[in-house]
Amino acid sequence: MKFAHLADCHIGGWSELKLKELGMKVFSKSIDICIERKVDFVLIAGDLFNTALPSIDLIKEVTLDLKKLKDSRIPCYIVAGSHDYSPSGKTMLDVFENAGLVKNVTQFEENNLKFITDEKTGVKLTGIFGKAGGLEKSYYESLNREYLENEKSKKIFMFHTTLTEFKPEHLAMVSSEPVAILPKGFDYYAGGHPHFIFNEVKEPYGRIAYPGALFPNNFFELEKFKHGGFFINEYDENFVKSEYVDVKLKDTISYTISLDGKDSHDVIDFVVDKIDKNEILGKILLIRMKGILNSGKLSDIDFRKLNEEFSGAFVVLRNSSKLKIKEFEELDVKEGSVEVIEEKIISEVDESDLIKGLFDVLNDEKLDGEKNLDFEMRVVKNTFEVLEIDN
Repeated sequence: MKFAHLADCHIGGWSELKLKELGMKVFSKSIDICIERKVDFVLIAGDLFNTALPSIDLIKEVTLDLKKLKDSRIPCYIVAGSHDYSPSGKTMLDVFENAGLVKNVTQFEENNLKFITDEKTGVKLTGIFGKAGGLEKSYYESLNREYLENEKSKKIFMFHTTLTEFKPEHLAMVSSEPVAILPKGFDYYAGGHPHFIFNEVKEPYGRIAYPGALFPNNFFELEKFKHGGFFINEYDENFVKSEYVDVKLKDTISYTISLDGKDSHDVIDFVVDKIDKNEILGKILLIRMKGILNSGKLSDIDFRKLNEEFSGAFVVLRNSSKLKIKEFEELDVKEGSVEVIEEKIISEVDESDLIKGLFDVLNDEKLDGEKNLDFEMRVVKNTFEVLEIDN
């Protein structure tokens, strides 16, 4: 028996068009691999889409891929993730289930979580969805654990929650739950939600696995992981054998460039000189800029020129969050109220009158009886006046 375990596809998550399309292609490629490898079923452990209301184009593409599974007689089992739910509690996954393309394993009977059975293999599946803010915790607390743990068949538990004991250092501040929330004695725990790869047998549970994001979902993840993938698992006698399958449609190359002591007007030329244009052809190019500029302003840097200079790359992404201006680093701000600190900073930088004017306008409050639209228009009008923009 063979099955695939995907999670955190976040289809549509990128605002950059090429990367949004690439994320969709990675999902399609993953489905093709599942069919080629002749898996018996596919698990998707939450966050199929990045939003509860994806675009029609994305829904159409995903529908075609899920139909390929159905036409190949490969069932697809899911749990909803925190990104799958709308504020009303509805999810696009319900539409796919009603169309017969997926089966949601979170099924309750008289408030008790029950199993569903895969017809081809006889494996029993169940699981709990994930919700924003860890609101799924109450469902774990009310589980009939005796019923779940006493089932002697091969069984899989799907979930979309970060487990405290296994999260890596870079997720140390992310909210999580102890592994003890899980019912014991399952053969495989198909997890989703944290974007890192983990796969170990933990007694008295079983094999607990997170495949990470199917495609990196932001600059940091591209920088750290380069690409994503999923697990293909196979029952061998009495235990589960796992294989991680890379899904890499584009290579990723990253540069970290120190700009200490540079002038803002020299940044682009300096960065361009550090990168081999032949090495980046057709690749996802990541440029992380850091350091303290000796002079100039960040607004002087024409970041758009990087796209022109590196047009041979598949796409160019930059991160300048650690790039600072010396005069800001040297500001001596004493303790005091927010207003005092603001005035101290503003008085020591250029265009202080403009900045103070914007602070005053944006700190304005709505008047008693004033309609929201009127208040918003008043703030916009006053902002235009401060910026000397013709309204």
